[in-house]
Amino acid sequence: MKLLTGLALLGTTAALSACGSLGTGEYGYSDYGLVHVTRVNVGDGQMSVVAPRPYNRHRRILFSDVRDVEDWTLNGPILDGISFVSGMNNNRELIRQRRTADQQVPRFRSDMTPPEITAMLESLYRVKGGAVDLKTLSLQPRPFLGANGFQWDYEHLDQDELWRRGRAVGAVIDGKLYMILLDAARSHYYDAELPDFEAIVASAQRRG
Repeated sequence: MKLLTGLALLGTTAALSACGSLGTGEYGYSDYGLVHVTRVNVGDGQMSVVAPRPYNRHRRILFSDVRDVEDWTLNGPILDGISFVSGMNNNRELIRQRRTADQQVPRFRSDMTPPEITAMLESLYRVKGGAVDLKTLSLQPRPFLGANGFQWDYEHLDQDELWRRGRAVGAVIDGKLYMILLDAARSHYYDAELPDFEAIVASAQRRG
Protein backbone atom coordinates (compact mmCIF):
# COMPACT_ATOMS: atom_id res chain seq x y z
CA MET A 1 0.00 0.00 0.00
CA LYS A 2 1.48 3.31 -0.59
CA LEU A 3 -0.84 3.75 2.35
CA LEU A 4 -2.80 6.87 1.53
CA THR A 5 0.02 9.34 2.04
CA GLY A 6 -0.91 12.67 0.51
CA LEU A 7 -4.50 12.08 -0.53
CA ALA A 8 -5.37 15.66 0.26
CA LEU A 9 -2.67 16.86 -2.13
CA LEU A 10 -2.93 14.33 -4.91
CA GLY A 11 -6.56 14.98 -5.72
CA THR A 12 -7.30 13.23 -8.98
CA THR A 13 -4.49 10.71 -8.41
CA ALA A 14 -5.78 9.77 -4.97
CA ALA A 15 -6.27 6.15 -5.93
CA LEU A 16 -2.59 5.80 -6.76
CA SER A 17 -1.51 7.11 -3.41
CA ALA A 18 -4.22 5.30 -1.52
CA CYS A 19 -2.92 1.82 -2.06
CA GLY A 20 0.34 2.58 -0.33
CA SER A 21 -0.17 4.55 2.83
CA LEU A 22 -2.07 3.78 5.98
CA GLY A 23 -3.29 6.37 8.41
CA THR A 24 -3.51 9.66 6.54
CA GLY A 25 -6.86 9.17 4.87
CA GLU A 26 -9.11 12.03 3.87
CA TYR A 27 -7.95 14.57 6.43
CA GLY A 28 -4.16 14.54 6.26
CA TYR A 29 -1.56 16.66 4.49
CA SER A 30 1.67 14.99 3.42
CA ASP A 31 5.17 15.99 4.32
CA TYR A 32 8.34 13.95 4.72
CA GLY A 33 11.38 13.87 6.98
CA LEU A 34 14.59 11.87 6.82
CA VAL A 35 14.94 8.66 8.86
CA HIS A 36 18.59 8.03 9.78
CA VAL A 37 20.25 4.65 10.30
CA THR A 38 19.58 4.48 14.03
CA ARG A 39 16.84 3.12 16.28
CA VAL A 40 13.73 5.25 15.97
CA ASN A 41 10.23 5.10 17.41
CA VAL A 42 7.43 4.61 14.90
CA GLY A 43 3.74 5.44 15.10
CA ASP A 44 2.87 6.52 18.62
CA GLY A 45 6.15 5.21 20.03
CA GLN A 46 5.04 1.79 21.22
CA MET A 47 7.39 0.15 18.70
CA SER A 48 10.90 1.01 17.50
CA VAL A 49 12.95 -0.19 14.53
CA VAL A 50 16.32 0.31 12.83
CA ALA A 51 16.45 0.85 9.06
CA PRO A 52 19.52 -0.43 7.15
CA ARG A 53 19.70 2.81 5.14
CA PRO A 54 18.04 6.25 5.20
CA TYR A 55 14.30 6.38 4.44
CA ASN A 56 11.73 9.13 4.05
CA ARG A 57 9.13 9.30 6.82
CA HIS A 58 5.69 10.80 6.41
CA ARG A 59 5.24 13.50 9.03
CA ARG A 60 1.93 14.61 10.52
CA ILE A 61 1.18 18.25 9.92
CA LEU A 62 -1.92 20.48 9.89
CA PHE A 63 -4.44 17.72 10.60
CA SER A 64 -4.62 14.80 13.00
CA ASP A 65 -3.63 11.46 11.48
CA VAL A 66 -3.98 8.00 12.98
CA ARG A 67 -1.31 8.24 15.66
CA ASP A 68 -0.33 4.58 15.82
CA VAL A 69 0.24 4.28 12.05
CA GLU A 70 3.31 5.59 10.22
CA ASP A 71 4.51 5.38 6.60
CA TRP A 72 7.99 5.37 5.06
CA THR A 73 9.15 5.35 1.44
CA LEU A 74 12.47 4.96 -0.33
CA ASN A 75 11.68 5.97 -3.92
CA GLY A 76 8.30 7.67 -3.56
CA PRO A 77 4.88 6.46 -2.39
CA ILE A 78 3.73 5.32 -5.83
CA LEU A 79 6.73 2.96 -6.16
CA ASP A 80 7.24 1.63 -2.64
CA GLY A 81 6.19 2.03 0.96
CA ILE A 82 6.75 0.51 4.38
CA SER A 83 4.02 1.04 6.96
CA PHE A 84 4.04 0.49 10.71
CA VAL A 85 1.16 -0.17 13.10
CA SER A 86 2.51 0.34 16.61
CA GLY A 87 0.03 -1.23 19.00
CA MET A 88 -3.41 -0.32 17.64
CA ASN A 89 -6.14 -0.66 20.27
CA ASN A 90 -9.47 -2.40 19.89
CA ASN A 91 -12.08 -0.62 17.71
CA ARG A 92 -9.54 1.66 16.04
CA GLU A 93 -9.20 2.44 12.31
CA LEU A 94 -6.19 1.89 10.09
CA ILE A 95 -7.16 4.99 8.14
CA ARG A 96 -9.36 7.95 8.87
CA GLN A 97 -12.62 7.79 6.95
CA ARG A 98 -15.82 9.76 6.86
CA ARG A 99 -18.70 8.16 8.72
CA THR A 100 -21.01 9.08 5.85
CA ALA A 101 -18.97 7.14 3.26
CA ASP A 102 -20.91 4.38 1.53
CA GLN A 103 -18.05 1.89 1.89
CA GLN A 104 -16.14 1.54 5.15
CA VAL A 105 -12.89 -0.25 5.99
CA PRO A 106 -13.58 -2.44 9.05
CA ARG A 107 -12.14 -1.37 12.38
CA PHE A 108 -9.55 -3.51 14.13
CA ARG A 109 -10.88 -5.78 16.86
CA SER A 110 -8.61 -7.25 19.50
CA ASP A 111 -10.03 -10.74 18.95
CA MET A 112 -9.29 -10.78 15.20
CA THR A 113 -7.57 -13.84 13.75
CA PRO A 114 -4.86 -13.52 11.06
CA PRO A 115 -7.38 -14.28 8.26
CA GLU A 116 -9.66 -11.55 9.62
CA ILE A 117 -6.77 -9.06 9.79
CA THR A 118 -5.79 -9.80 6.19
CA ALA A 119 -9.45 -9.40 5.16
CA MET A 120 -9.40 -5.97 6.82
CA LEU A 121 -6.27 -5.07 4.86
CA GLU A 122 -7.80 -6.33 1.62
CA SER A 123 -10.82 -4.12 2.27
CA LEU A 124 -8.49 -1.16 2.74
CA TYR A 125 -6.86 -1.82 -0.63
CA ARG A 126 -10.16 -2.23 -2.43
CA VAL A 127 -12.18 0.54 -0.74
CA LYS A 128 -9.51 3.21 -0.33
CA GLY A 129 -6.69 2.08 -2.61
CA GLY A 130 -8.72 1.40 -5.72
CA ALA A 131 -7.44 -2.14 -6.17
CA VAL A 132 -9.31 -3.88 -8.98
CA ASP A 133 -7.74 -7.28 -8.26
CA LEU A 134 -6.03 -8.67 -5.16
CA LYS A 135 -4.60 -12.16 -4.72
CA THR A 136 -3.36 -13.82 -1.53
CA LEU A 137 -0.11 -15.66 -2.28
CA SER A 138 0.30 -17.15 1.20
CA LEU A 139 -0.77 -16.71 4.82
CA GLN A 140 1.38 -18.50 7.38
CA PRO A 141 2.41 -18.35 11.04
CA ARG A 142 5.51 -16.29 11.82
CA PRO A 143 7.00 -15.12 15.14
CA PHE A 144 6.97 -11.36 15.59
CA LEU A 145 8.00 -9.30 18.62
CA GLY A 146 8.32 -12.48 20.64
CA ALA A 147 4.73 -13.53 19.96
CA ASN A 148 2.94 -15.94 17.65
CA GLY A 149 2.25 -13.78 14.65
CA PHE A 150 1.57 -14.12 10.94
CA GLN A 151 3.00 -13.34 7.51
CA TRP A 152 0.71 -12.41 4.63
CA ASP A 153 2.08 -12.27 1.08
CA TYR A 154 -0.14 -10.82 -1.63
CA GLU A 155 -0.23 -8.89 -4.90
CA HIS A 156 -2.72 -6.43 -6.32
CA LEU A 157 -3.57 -4.56 -9.50
CA ASP A 158 -4.61 -0.95 -9.09
CA GLN A 159 -6.46 1.50 -11.32
CA ASP A 160 -3.15 2.78 -12.69
CA GLU A 161 -2.68 -0.71 -14.26
CA LEU A 162 0.44 -1.36 -12.19
CA TRP A 163 0.82 -4.67 -10.36
CA ARG A 164 2.16 -4.32 -6.83
CA ARG A 165 3.31 -6.93 -4.36
CA GLY A 166 3.26 -6.82 -0.58
CA ARG A 167 4.19 -8.57 2.64
CA ALA A 168 2.70 -7.92 6.06
CA VAL A 169 4.21 -9.29 9.27
CA GLY A 170 2.25 -8.77 12.46
CA ALA A 171 0.85 -10.03 15.72
CA VAL A 172 -1.88 -9.20 18.20
CA ILE A 173 -0.22 -8.78 21.61
CA ASP A 174 -2.23 -7.94 24.73
CA GLY A 175 -5.15 -7.11 22.47
CA LYS A 176 -3.17 -4.62 20.35
CA LEU A 177 -2.14 -4.91 16.69
CA TYR A 178 1.55 -4.58 15.85
CA MET A 179 2.40 -4.85 12.17
CA ILE A 180 4.98 -3.89 9.55
CA LEU A 181 3.93 -3.93 5.91
CA LEU A 182 5.88 -3.60 2.66
CA ASP A 183 4.07 -2.68 -0.55
CA ALA A 184 5.92 -1.94 -3.78
CA ALA A 185 5.74 -2.20 -7.54
CA ARG A 186 6.08 -5.89 -8.40
CA SER A 187 8.59 -5.16 -11.13
CA HIS A 188 12.00 -4.50 -9.49
CA TYR A 189 11.01 -2.43 -6.45
CA TYR A 190 9.51 -5.19 -4.31
CA ASP A 191 12.48 -7.54 -4.65
CA ALA A 192 14.93 -4.67 -4.23
CA GLU A 193 13.38 -3.51 -0.96
CA LEU A 194 12.49 -6.88 0.57
CA PRO A 195 15.91 -7.31 2.30
CA ASP A 196 15.48 -3.88 3.93
CA PHE A 197 12.00 -4.85 5.07
CA GLU A 198 13.21 -8.11 6.60
CA ALA A 199 16.02 -6.28 8.42
CA ILE A 200 13.52 -3.76 9.80
CA VAL A 201 11.17 -6.54 10.94
CA ALA A 202 14.07 -8.33 12.66
CA SER A 203 15.03 -5.09 14.45
CA ALA A 204 11.54 -4.34 15.78
CA GLN A 205 11.11 -3.94 19.53
CA ARG A 206 8.14 -3.08 21.73
CA ARG A 207 8.44 -0.27 24.25
CA GLY A 208 9.16 -1.63 27.70
